[in-house]
Amino acid sequence: MSVDNEENNLINPEASPVNYPNISSLKELIDIASGKNISHYDFQHDTGIAEPLFYPFLGIVDQFEMKLALILTLINPNVGGVLLIGPRGTAKTTSVRGLVDILPFVESSLCQYGCLPEDIESDGNEGVCPECAQKYAENIPFSEFSKVKIIELPLNTDLDSVTGSIEEIYHKNNKMHLKRGILSLADKNILYIDEVNLLSNEIINSILDASAMGKYTVRSTSKSLTFRSRFTLIGSMNPEEGNLRPQIMDRFGLRVVTSGLKENADRLEAYFRASHYLSNPYEFIQIYQDENNIARQEIENARKFVWKVKIDPKIAKFGIELIKDLNIHSLRAELTLFEAAKALAATENRDQITTEDIKSIAPMALRLRRSTYITNFLNSNEAENEEINSSLDKILA
Repeated sequence: MSVDNEENNLINPEASPVNYPNISSLKELIDIASGKNISHYDFQHDTGIAEPLFYPFLGIVDQFEMKLALILTLINPNVGGVLLIGPRGTAKTTSVRGLVDILPFVESSLCQYGCLPEDIESDGNEGVCPECAQKYAENIPFSEFSKVKIIELPLNTDLDSVTGSIEEIYHKNNKMHLKRGILSLADKNILYIDEVNLLSNEIINSILDASAMGKYTVRSTSKSLTFRSRFTLIGSMNPEEGNLRPQIMDRFGLRVVTSGLKENADRLEAYFRASHYLSNPYEFIQIYQDENNIARQEIENARKFVWKVKIDPKIAKFGIELIKDLNIHSLRAELTLFEAAKALAATENRDQITTEDIKSIAPMALRLRRSTYITNFLNSNEAENEEINSSLDKILA
């Protein structure tokens, strides 16, 4: 497993390619990077860098399931996102923000309306704004390839900020001022909602609708605009602060329950790393630069390969029998389980899902999907149906 660090070579022409011949998969890379010995590094005093430098994703001690879940949803958007549930101080937000160093590249719009060349391919010139249609005709680019971005939704946000708004300005000419919303900005990116259980119903409903449709429409008195909203949804919450509505919980594909580190050695290592990071974040991040470059390249490769992964009918039957045995009713269980298993297979360049893939993914994909209320409701309904049929048989006899 190796990668030619092109980005690093642009910065430092003398940098040599990173080569880890003994690492066979992203799962193994997570293990090795998380257990990396940093005690021999000599950290200097704070460099005074003002820009935000997030704690490296691969530098988080333990929390393997959380890291794997986030990587799988980067590889395959059909996984349906991730919900991180756990007490304060278990690296939920740190892990999401730390993804910045391993995020892949996607085609993003340079237009205020979010137009992309694919819109013309699917809907013709009507699918983009007049300015982008003219650029397309003149072979002028209106998109670029850039890193996936993490768009954070502020907890105190309002609906106009989420969806955007259209303001009509009447002067000599009828002009329109567009305020593009967070959902539109998150298209092809990651939408991260911290404390998702504390959002208002109005906000969360608009997010769920846009996520399900992949687009949404903003209307004013006489104008309307439709925006793409094909984002990966990542949420985090502390269950002490309130539950999440079942409707919202069901929309998250993978569910990871985090807890504090159990081993004394792990807690001490986490302290040392946090202390070094706070003393000199730039130098600490550099320790993981090679692993970050490898992880980003491997994620890029897996994103291209995941669409080739197939599921054998026998493996599919195994997964469905597991879901039925757990008495899970939502069909999103199968979708998440199989799509995440595809992503896991893609990390090892395999075009077939195995039983082991299903076993690895099942806890993340199937936990917190059962409902005692729904089970009791359906059982009660079945008993009532039997009673009605019994009465029919008795009367018609």
